[in-house]
Amino acid sequence: MNRVQISKYELFSLIILFQWGTTIIFGFGANAGRDAWIASLISTGIGTLLILLYVLIYRLGGDRTLAEWFTYAFGKWLGAPLSWLYPLVFIYNGARIISDIRFLLPVTIMNRTPDWVIGITFLAVVVYAMSGGIEVLARIAAFTLPFLLLAIVLEMILLGASRSLHYVNLLPIVGEGWGRIWETVWPLGIMQTYGESIEFALIWGYVSQKKGLAATASFATLFAGFFIALLGLLTIAGMGEAVFQQMMYPAFALLKLSKIRFIDNLDALGIVYLVINAFIKLSMHLYAASLCIQQLTAAKKIRPVIFVVAALALLLSLTMVVSFTEHLQVAMVAVPYHLWLPLYLVLPMIVLAVLPLRNWIAGRKL
Repeated sequence: MNRVQISKYELFSLIILFQWGTTIIFGFGANAGRDAWIASLISTGIGTLLILLYVLIYRLGGDRTLAEWFTYAFGKWLGAPLSWLYPLVFIYNGARIISDIRFLLPVTIMNRTPDWVIGITFLAVVVYAMSGGIEVLARIAAFTLPFLLLAIVLEMILLGASRSLHYVNLLPIVGEGWGRIWETVWPLGIMQTYGESIEFALIWGYVSQKKGLAATASFATLFAGFFIALLGLLTIAGMGEAVFQQMMYPAFALLKLSKIRFIDNLDALGIVYLVINAFIKLSMHLYAASLCIQQLTAAKKIRPVIFVVAALALLLSLTMVVSFTEHLQVAMVAVPYHLWLPLYLVLPMIVLAVLPLRNWIAGRKL
């Protein structure tokens, strides 16, 4: 039994902030135009089923972690190479978050600071938090979630009070048909936020109360998806479809629409959204990679693994942001199809199909 334990609320908070990630800043589903909020809700529904799939595999596999799924289902020779794909993709995902930070902070509040300094400093704080273990990360998430929710509610009140929202911008609903909505949902809308949550299959063993794990994970996913859709809806209502599709980070632009005399510089809220969510998402990417590698190599301590993983993510991130437009294009097209779809959906589905036979064989041996 694991000595380190986190509560259901801490898991709930961690999942929400992880799934918000940088999605809450960049906006969701620009390709779907004014129907992006509909695409977000559909993605959330399917994403919740995907989370339940991971929980089901975890349960049917005898509470084995992601690092053990494939060796249990397919044996050592096939399962071990498949298992190693996951920490590698987690490191890559972490490097993309570092690249996002290196680009966004200089163009918002730190325009005279070299981007590599920002990346190294941000990563150093993440490594310090990860060194404290999953308990520290979970407590940070549990502490910061209420403040972020309060900030979002405050933003909604200010937008309403300033009469900046024009819901005619949402009409006609599905006026362009369902084609662009489904293109947004599949596969990016499902894989980017919800498929990445497969990382939590490495830490479910640390949850103090296993009963109701599926309910906690699915409710957290629905909660996170609702707010992603809500912020998308508000952004479209405030700026219109054309501006929403052209803006690189519409969350900052939405904050500028609040025209209250005695309240100024609401960009600070956007920075808070970015820093907290990026911190949690990067921490989870790198911690999941470190934990997976520790389990695969049977390493006694995780800290040396954390330092190696963080160094690899930093070096990889330094090669990414040559053109941020190309960086986003890779994230929206190449990565979902060639990395996330096989690893987050296809392989888990195969494992789920194999597990009943594997459990039967294990039962016969006993």
